[in-house]
This record gives sequence, structure tokens and C-alpha cells, in this order.
Amino acid sequence: RKEFVDLYVNYVFNESIQKPFRDFEKGFLRGCPAGSWTMFLPAELQLVLQGHTKCDWKLLEKNVTYRQYGMSDQTIRNFWTVFHKLPEKKKKEFLAFLTGSDQIPVYGHRSLEFTIEDPKVTNPDEIYPSANTCYHILVLPR
Repeated sequence: RKEFVDLYVNYVFNESIQKPFRDFEKGFLRGCPAGSWTMFLPAELQLVLQGHTKCDWKLLEKNVTYRQYGMSDQTIRNFWTVFHKLPEKKKKEFLAFLTGSDQIPVYGHRSLEFTIEDPKVTNPDEIYPSANTCYHILVLPR
């Protein structure tokens, strides 16, 4: 029985996945040659692939530029008051809404800058906030 179980486990976890894994590896290495990855330590490679997992939300707030808004505008003060009261999960969801990813880029918080702009509409109650993920622009109606 032990031999059967050992052979079965080996088949399920090793032999049965060899071809799909080789196909994946071949495609992955076509886009990311293995020589490029050898210069990274495991922790560095994880950071490159996943980005930062901890977010400094106050630093993020400092990196914002405003269009048609000032830092002291009531809309902006309300936004940051509500934002800082959100749980961590919701803040990361906002980051995903704004940038397309819920992770801080590998270059860190200083490289993540975004803009909050006023859409300049006659009735701001008729539109929702929106984001341009390519340029990290949050369109926030008053």
C-alpha cells in the first residue's frame, strides 16, 4: 500500500503536471528570459512581481496634485477625511480603482503620484467619480 500511495502522490504532484508546467515555463521565459531573473534575490523578485504590500497612505496623500482644486477646498478635505477612515481593504480597492492595481509599484510610494481633478460640470450630483488608470487621475465632482 505504501508503494502505491507513494507512486500515486508522485504522479499527481510531479509527473501529471510536467507538460503543462513546461509549456507555462516556455511561454514565461519567452517574455522574461531566465538570465534576467538570476540577478534578483527571492525577496527582491517577489517585490518586482508583486509590488509593495504595505501602504503609507499619508505619503500617498502628499503625492497628489490638484487640478481646479486646492488642498483646502472642502471637497478635498472631505475626501481625505473619509479616505483615512476607510479600512485597509477599502483603501486598496480605491488604489485598484485609481491605478488598476492594489499594490504600490516596486519603486515605492514616491513613484506613485496621482491627480485629483474637478470635471467642471454644471450639476456635479449627476456624475460619479471616475478614474483614468493610465495617468492616475481621479475625476472627483464637487
